[in-house]
Amino acid sequence: MGDEGDRLEAATRDDYAPLFAFAMATGMRQSECLLRWSQVDWGARQIRRTGKGGKLVTMPITDTIREILWPLRGHHPDHVFTYVAVRTHRQWIKGRRYPVTLAGLRAHWHRLRKVAGVVGFRFHDFRHDLATKALRETNNLKLVQRMLNHADIRHTLRYAHVLDDEIAEGFERVAKSRTKPRTHLRTVG
Repeated sequence: MGDEGDRLEAATRDDYAPLFAFAMATGMRQSECLLRWSQVDWGARQIRRTGKGGKLVTMPITDTIREILWPLRGHHPDHVFTYVAVRTHRQWIKGRRYPVTLAGLRAHWHRLRKVAGVVGFRFHDFRHDLATKALRETNNLKLVQRMLNHADIRHTLRYAHVLDDEIAEGFERVAKSRTKPRTHLRTVG
């Protein structure tokens, strides 16, 4: 993400910042990020919602996710992520909070990228960024598959390229170990 991420963050409105932080922390798909409070189980420290293909998706509420969600309590009785209307228009009243909808999020994301001067970054790239970083940190493809809720590991394999450097490093370590002097075992006869 790098420079693009910094520009997006600088241009993000305060009311949308928690939603984008949540997307970065969880790698959830855009539509999956639009949580309801009924899907957040503080006691079990889990988020449970329907994901792609009608499949139940569970996400642990880590300390990072808790820091994002906890301050949002009380903003809306049903919806976790809300925005503040910047003007009175049709059914919206300036200064009031309203639930972020998928259409509204897509429109805001389009405007945000334009303001930030970011062209090729999609919302889904938050998911790719999380997957790439998780694979680099853990070297565990199965873990990343579970984090992304991929039904088939073949979908997760697209991130395996990040391990290429580690594989090359492994080859180098083996090659260097062969050039080290060896101590030979003597046979006693």
